[in-house]
This record gives sequence, C-alpha cells and structure tokens, in this order.
Amino acid sequence: MRYRPLLLAGVALLCLGSEAQAARFTDDPYPSTYRPLPSAPVLLRNATVLTGTGQRLDGADVLMRDGKVAAVGARLQAPADAQVVDASGRWITPGIIDVHSHLGVYPSPGVRAHSDGNEVTAPVTANVWAEHSVWPQDPGFAAALAGGITTLQVLPGSANLVGGRGVTLRNVPATSYQAMKFPGAPWGLKMACGENPKRVYGGKGTAPSTRMGNVAGYRAAFIDASEYLRKNGGGKPKDPPKRRWWQSSDGEDSAGDSSGDSGGKRDLKLDTLAGAINGDILVHIHCYRADEMTTMIDLAKEFGFRIAAFHHGVEAYKIADRLAAEGICSALWADWWGFKMEAFDGIQENIALVDRPANGCAIVHSDSDEGIQRLNQEAAKVIANARRAGIEIPPERAIAWLTSNAARALGVAARTGSLEPGKLADVVVWNRDPFSSYALAEQVYIDGARVYDRHDPARQPRSDFMLGQPAAAPGGAP
Repeated sequence: MRYRPLLLAGVALLCLGSEAQAARFTDDPYPSTYRPLPSAPVLLRNATVLTGTGQRLDGADVLMRDGKVAAVGARLQAPADAQVVDASGRWITPGIIDVHSHLGVYPSPGVRAHSDGNEVTAPVTANVWAEHSVWPQDPGFAAALAGGITTLQVLPGSANLVGGRGVTLRNVPATSYQAMKFPGAPWGLKMACGENPKRVYGGKGTAPSTRMGNVAGYRAAFIDASEYLRKNGGGKPKDPPKRRWWQSSDGEDSAGDSSGDSGGKRDLKLDTLAGAINGDILVHIHCYRADEMTTMIDLAKEFGFRIAAFHHGVEAYKIADRLAAEGICSALWADWWGFKMEAFDGIQENIALVDRPANGCAIVHSDSDEGIQRLNQEAAKVIANARRAGIEIPPERAIAWLTSNAARALGVAARTGSLEPGKLADVVVWNRDPFSSYALAEQVYIDGARVYDRHDPARQPRSDFMLGQPAAAPGGAP
C-alpha cells in the first residue's frame, strides 16, 4: 500500500497538460538554497566608476542597500544608517563574471581523486550535471574572489560531444553547492566540437573518430530529443524554423523515431536536450575553428535551439559579423593559441575584432583555476594588443567583456553584470584602473555584503580544506 501514492502521482503526471509536461524538462530537484548575507547600506564615495553599460563616471558614488544597487552618481546622500567608504583614487566596477570555469569539478589540489569534470563513458552525456561534482571546499573559489570574481559558470569538460549541464554559482563560502547556486539562473548545456571528442572516442576505437562523426553524433542526439519533446507534450521550440525534421513539407507531423527508445519513459539525457531545444537551457559550445562554428550555427537552426556562446573560438574574428548578426556571444582567451592544430590560427586581436560589430558580444573567460584570478589583466592584454593594431578600446567598453556581456551569455543580465539601480550589488573596489598591471581588488561585495577585503584578514575567506594548512597562514608557507 505504501507505493499507491507514488503510483497515483505518476498517473496524475501523465494526465497533466502540455505546460506541466514541458516544465518537467527543467524542473529542479536540487534547488538553490542560496541566501544573501545580511548587509547594512554602504555608500562608496568619490571613485571612478565603470558601470558595465558603457559609461565612465569620474568622482562618482555607488550606494548599495538591501542587497541591490540603489543609486550611482555624484554627491549621493548617505542614509543615516549607511557605512560610508572613502573610495578616492579607487575604481569601482561590477563584480567580474567568468562564464567558463571548472572550479569545484577540477579542484585543487589537482589529483586524480578530484577529477570530476568529464564523464567519459559515452559521446553524449547530457544526463550529467556539473553541479553534482562541485566541491565547495575548492580553495580556488577564495582565490578567484580575491580577483574580483562574484559569479561563475562551472561547466563539464570537453571530452564529449555533449558533456552535460553547467551551473551558475555565486562565489560565496558554503558547505553545499546548492548554497552557492545562483537562484533562478538557467542551466548551461556544454557541447564540444573539433579535436577533443574525436580524439577521446577515436582513441577508444569507437565513434566519433572524425569531425563528420562529431556532426552525425549531434544530429542523432537532437533527433531523439526532438521526438521525445513531441511525444511528451513539450510544445514547439521558441523561434522554430519553418519546418521541423519530423514534419512533412505541408507542416504536418509524421511518424518516426530515430532510435525507438524515447517513447513515454523519462530520460535524463533527453530531458536536457529537450530543454535546450525549448530555449530553457542555454547552449555553450567549445569550438575553435570558424568553419566548425558555422556548422554548429546551422545545426542549431536545424533543430531550433539557440547558441548562447562559443567558447575558446580562436578563429571567431573570421566570422565576427555573423556572430553579431546571430546574437551569439564569444567567450575567448586574450592570447592562448597554437597548443593544438585547431588553435593554430589564433591572433591577439581576436576579442577586439569580435567586439567591433554592432551587437558584438565579446567575453574574456578563464578555463583556468589560475587565469580566473586575473581576468582583469587578461582583458588588459586585449586592450594593449588592439592598440598596437590601431584600435583604441576605452576602459568603459572593455569592462563589459568581464561583466555585462558575460551576464548576457549566462541569462542573468537582468539581475547582475552592471551597476544599475535595482540590480544585485555585486561590486569590486580596485586600488587603481583595473586594466593596470598593478591593479588589485581591495574590496569585493556580493549582494551588498563585503565578502572580501584585502586589508582585513577576517574578510579573506578560506575553505575548510585549507584551515590549518601552512600555505593558508598569513604570509604563506615558510
């Protein structure tokens, strides 16, 4: 008898309408438990402010209240209960957002027992979620916080055609990943093209072993997901093409299932792919070459999903206009290139050229537990390389590569990524121009709470793992 309620619940689920069925693809059984730290009002006074919206305000103030940006401007009135911080000579920016991190899934120390980023058991592992590998005690989170990182997307690795779901985290100390999970942020779906999946699986003597095998693998997966979506009442995708693969030329649904394994049964892999087709899960693709990026754009049109961002994309400059026209962001390195054949044709002006077209969306990302600590200086290298090519990029534009553009790619731009009234008070106070080689984050605020202070050891978080370690002691290891 104890199973009867579960049986009845299952019957009820099957009887629900299409909207309830569609929600099932992105229902979260592991919801965020994140709670902002309590904070009193804070007025940061008389700084150079880069808002993340293209503005630079000299001698300006930033008022934070109730976890939000309350006002930005000159000579703001401090509330009676506000803490006033003299930021003269300092620069203020939104918190930095890294859209491509593996902190927590490849944590420090880098030992095999901590290698939890690639589920190398099948070319398509859309069923796995990176959040279930995140170790909140990774010392890299605190190191990133000292570099001004307030939000980050943690992704699976790039061994697979489809690696699984990524998760967006708030960079706060916690004992569970749910306590870091950005409430309401959409999942990202990690895909990879090019050398990695064909090397991993071709080396095992299985498919894919070629780039054509890669594309066939994506298509097979999305064919099954499209059929699963249709059979499970998910409705049609957002912005659908004129005709779906399962429809005849007159638009009528036709029968057929590429593998015959999706009828009726809940499938975690197909849940994720269907959620991507519906636009509820954002697609992030590891892809280096321009020709492969254009193929992936065509793949997205074939199956009706949208690409939020190409990651790494050392040849993105070759198709900058098309990326802008398609509304696709490019999350790129400042100057990594040449470490494998598909990375050979990189140039140091890549980000600057991607940034130039109207609606261009360039992002500086890390893909590195070390690089994430100095993304501001990675962006500074782009500014310098662009200048040598005759392109001047002011700080107020470059800061978007680390803030508002990154928030756009993660689907959280309405809540963070810029210093605008009503947005989350994610703020970094720098000792000078953040694009200087000597720039340091002096204070970091998340939801208006001062979570890091370079001059206050009590506000320099350390993970439980690091407590008692000589390297965590003031001054480092002897």
